[in-house]
Amino acid sequence: MSIAADRKAEVIKTNATKAGDTGSPEVQVAILSERINNLTNHFKTHVKDNHSRRGLLKLVSTRRSLLDYLKKKDEARYKALLEKHNIRR
Repeated sequence: MSIAADRKAEVIKTNATKAGDTGSPEVQVAILSERINNLTNHFKTHVKDNHSRRGLLKLVSTRRSLLDYLKKKDEARYKALLEKHNIRR
């Protein structure tokens, strides 16, 4: 499940570190978290949708890689991001 363009723009705007920021780890993690939450809600009604479940696992893995990078680079930003998006670690 993808997110709508207006919702994606809103997520980018709220998580951007500066104007025009779309590639920082914070923005990327926020977009991935939004897609993961949408898919999680999708699985509450479509329990046997294993093809989408595979995509969900890939999204979680990508988000985990970005979080590992951010933890190595700047731990304060990492902890703030976990707190902001309620990500368990």
